[in-house]
Amino acid sequence: MSRWNGRPGRERQWLAYVALLTLLLSLPLARLAIYAWDSSLHSHVVLIPLVSAYLLYTRRGTLPAAGPASPAGAAILAAIGAAALAAAFAWRERLSVNDGHALVALAYASLVAAGGFLFLGSKWMRAAAFPFAFLVFMVPLPDALAAALERASAAASAEAAAMYFAAAGTPLVRQGTIFELQTITMEVAQECSGIRSSWVLFITSVLAAQLFLKSPWRRLVLVAFVIPLGILRNGFRVFVIGMLCVRVGPHMIDSLIHRQGGPLFFALSLAPLFLLLWWLRRGERRRR
Repeated sequence: MSRWNGRPGRERQWLAYVALLTLLLSLPLARLAIYAWDSSLHSHVVLIPLVSAYLLYTRRGTLPAAGPASPAGAAILAAIGAAALAAAFAWRERLSVNDGHALVALAYASLVAAGGFLFLGSKWMRAAAFPFAFLVFMVPLPDALAAALERASAAASAEAAAMYFAAAGTPLVRQGTIFELQTITMEVAQECSGIRSSWVLFITSVLAAQLFLKSPWRRLVLVAFVIPLGILRNGFRVFVIGMLCVRVGPHMIDSLIHRQGGPLFFALSLAPLFLLLWWLRRGERRRR
């Protein structure tokens, strides 16, 4: 029998606490959901709590019984949540819309976890660590961090694209992230960094590693693989667009493959990721 079903009192208290917390923060959370839904970088945010809830539900039969409250864990997380919430309201005039929503999301995730330590205890929270830790992905990337990642990704993607052009024997003159081809001069700008698809790919790898792999080093290998994979994928996209401009015409810079081709190249990058996952999972089965 599920421990969850065996001692439901504290679990129900925690669920009531989460429901009350969600109600109290319903207005800022609704604004966060609307913002994320319309954002090109943070549209995944609305799905993260649902995924965490599903992961927690599927583990209900293996979770231990609720234990004594853990005041230390609850106090630390509650302090983080309260500080983030206070900063979001106190600095709302100085913060960007994105950073304000990020503080609200951080506060909500922290307070949900604080309630877990208070009502369910540290042993229960250790067993359910991943679903709670996964909530961190509902926090939008702060503007400064997103800009830094975009710059780094654009520079790395330019290096990868230059490698593809060299392998294809395509003549070009390069100045940093600017490529002068036969028919067009193109730049790998921050908007072309592919950071959104790389971030979603990273989240996907974290979830897949947790669900399908047991070994910590294999999980780390799968997640770390996303970094070069994202760079090579985005470099390949720049290369394809450049070659289309050379072979077909400069007007291809405004084609659908440039403007709306992100999902296609994202789907292509899933193939090597899942192939590596299959290989790592196969290795684990052999060892068992």
